[in-house]
Amino acid sequence: MGLLTEAQAQAFREKGYLTVPPALSGAEVEEMREGLERVMLDRSAARPELLRNLHGGDLYHEEPDGTRVFNSAVVVQIVNIWEADEVYFRHLYHPAITQMASELIGHPHLRVWHDQIQYKPPMVGSQTGWHQDFPAWPVLSPPDLVTAWVALDDVTLANGCMRMVPGSHRWGESPGLGSGEDFAPRYDPSRIPEGAEVKVEPVEVRAGECSFHHCLTWHGSDINRSDRPRRAIAVHYMPAYTRFDPRGHHAIEHLMEVKPGEILKGTYFPDVYNQGPLTPPAFPFK
Repeated sequence: MGLLTEAQAQAFREKGYLTVPPALSGAEVEEMREGLERVMLDRSAARPELLRNLHGGDLYHEEPDGTRVFNSAVVVQIVNIWEADEVYFRHLYHPAITQMASELIGHPHLRVWHDQIQYKPPMVGSQTGWHQDFPAWPVLSPPDLVTAWVALDDVTLANGCMRMVPGSHRWGESPGLGSGEDFAPRYDPSRIPEGAEVKVEPVEVRAGECSFHHCLTWHGSDINRSDRPRRAIAVHYMPAYTRFDPRGHHAIEHLMEVKPGEILKGTYFPDVYNQGPLTPPAFPFK
């Protein structure tokens, strides 16, 4: 029996995104916040693949008293935090999230492509421009991945919630997609199907809630103008038929243990759902 109603599944098919009630309890959200803090302070069991300012430059500067303060125009990006901290490793296998991702993808066997933290600190958290995920992953095919984006804070327009364009996942890849004035999507009108409307919808979510989106859905998030952090964990789930199809390069390509054209699987792309939730192995995983 599915966790999603037919109405929810249909909404995802039409819009390319869907928000569901809390997947994490308040205690689980706090545990993940603590895990993020361990990784950022280099106190975790291992290191992630990437920990950087998405906008380039340093994340912090040091005050005269030795305290670290975030610089302006910062988005903290961490890729494969699951390699660094057991809390995030277990999160990959979350039984309800993986089942819902399987239902939305329409395939009973899922693996993880990678995960990603995007943390916009209070007042200085910068934009994440309008984009599609799949064109940033020019090593995979086909474009059938779904992201489970779980908020670790209440996320609103004030602190930089995601914004989506309904139905954009049905328009194929959109080269040149970017951000214009007032954070409106900038795009090539000739690539928009006749009769389609480019309409922006904010996706506000509470801490613990999960927002799913298709890998071709247009999305972005504006500046965090509030005095509250905006932390979230995104896990990119792929159906088990996803192949390594190098048309470009990606930061975690070095983790691949397969040849071009082969099914993407291996140590760093774990099976997390197969006809039902799977139990995570012991951590550390290798």
